[in-house]
Amino acid sequence: MNEYEPLLKRWQSAGVLDAEAAARIRAWESAQAPTANPIAPDVRKKAQAEGMAWQGRVALILGGILLASGVILFVSAHWDQLGRGMRYLLVLGMVTIFHLGGAFTREKYKALSTTLHAVGTIATGAAIALVGQIFNIQEHWPAAVLMWAIAALLGWILLRDQAQQTLTLLLFPAWLICEWSYAAENHIGVEAYVGRFLFVWAILYLTFFIGTERRVLRGILFTGSAIAAVTSVFLLLDGWHSWYGMQPYPPFHTRFWGWVDIAAIPILISVFRLRKSAIPVLAAIAFVIALPWCNRIFVQHYASSSWTRTEPNFAAHALVAAFCVFLIWWGVREASRGLVNLGTVFFGATVAWFYFSDLFDKMDRSLALIGLGVLFLAGGWALEKTRRRLLAHMAQLPATLEEAR
Repeated sequence: MNEYEPLLKRWQSAGVLDAEAAARIRAWESAQAPTANPIAPDVRKKAQAEGMAWQGRVALILGGILLASGVILFVSAHWDQLGRGMRYLLVLGMVTIFHLGGAFTREKYKALSTTLHAVGTIATGAAIALVGQIFNIQEHWPAAVLMWAIAALLGWILLRDQAQQTLTLLLFPAWLICEWSYAAENHIGVEAYVGRFLFVWAILYLTFFIGTERRVLRGILFTGSAIAAVTSVFLLLDGWHSWYGMQPYPPFHTRFWGWVDIAAIPILISVFRLRKSAIPVLAAIAFVIALPWCNRIFVQHYASSSWTRTEPNFAAHALVAAFCVFLIWWGVREASRGLVNLGTVFFGATVAWFYFSDLFDKMDRSLALIGLGVLFLAGGWALEKTRRRLLAHMAQLPATLEEAR
């Protein structure tokens, strides 16, 4: 009775329940358990299980990483001592043992099974590379990434777990960009295209999986996308440099397929969750088209060689800051705390980047340090206050599945 009585009183005071309905609920609960409340033990057990869940997940993740690292060290330490046949058997055994272990433990220990299958799929990538080395197969390393991605896709189809899905969603974009980079190697502007690809796909993954129940998938893709977005901005701003001996811009057909990877495929994927990711993907495409041109381009000469360098101008900082604001706004719209927090951190980093690159060296050192301290104190306070106000506003909106869980 003590478990649900406060809730009944709370709902009655709010007008959700009337006295008659509350009395019927009390009568039903009393009839089900006249001496003890059967709900309380279940609630306590569930709370205890949820309290231990993160420790188990951390142990499994660390165990999988350590296991994979140990296997890599063992193989590398004895590789030169093995013949070609033993190397091949070792590579096959490395993949087979992990997947068999995952199959044997799947019914009783599903989390352990998922970890072993994930290590097995990761080992498949190493196995593909090693088999190519053992038999001196003609090198085209993007094809190895494609084979690895297909292995992860088959694992996802068969197992339907988050680890295989995550690997699939990471490896197929990796294959696309590896294949394009291989074709456009040693041409001017390759970094700009790689940066465009990383940024658009990062925004796609950040927004596409808002509200998904698959927390491991969402967490890994969110973290990886955040890192990729930061890296891509630097690639975009340094995308037009050229060194001695570099060829002109990639040919038209190479650039065409580059834009298919950058824009067409993400747009097609975003259609599956049109209301959640289509607008951010379109905004990201517009962003990556404009940002590489927000540069001051100049040529440096050294001895008998020269190269082109670029430096971001004020428009670059303003454009990055504007997209951070857009990211925050979209997070509020979709009631995603993670997106709001990420956009806030990115905006603060953009302001600090502008201060260091454009203002710090133009002031006296002591004055620059004072300004830096004021920026961190006042700017950090203002950002945190704004972030809390936005989160409080989101709490008043209907919760999405992500927030409800």
